Amino acid sequence: MYLLISVAGYIDALPTIGLVMLTAVIGVALLRQQGLETLTRGTQKMSQGQMPAQEMAEGLLLAVAGALLITPGFVTDTIGFLILFPPTRMVIAQIILRRVQINGAHSFRGQADQQSGSERERAQTLEGEYHRRDD
Repeated sequence: MYLLISVAGYIDALPTIGLVMLTAVIGVALLRQQGLETLTRGTQKMSQGQMPAQEMAEGLLLAVAGALLITPGFVTDTIGFLILFPPTRMVIAQIILRRVQINGAHSFRGQADQQSGSERERAQTLEGEYHRRDD
């Protein structure tokens, strides 16, 4: 807010509001384009049987970038545009993915698709013992 008020002191209030609106409009247009590209890459990976982890992380980052771009302010716009920039977004997504453990098979479809019907039934059957405790 301080930066926004300082800029308004130099160039007046109306140009500052116009500049904030312009960055929001440009940001939303770029967000739409980047979001569609990320969605397309994720869909392609899923159709190949791979988990689109990178694309999912980038999608979350794009949502954050969108929120930052519609929030008035030059600092939030700068951070939002940095996230929209594909190389920066990919690096941030890789850092996030390194910190998050992804559970599952190497294939997105999983091992159940590769099993026959009887194997699938056995894989879904749980066996075990229980003991009743009298408390």
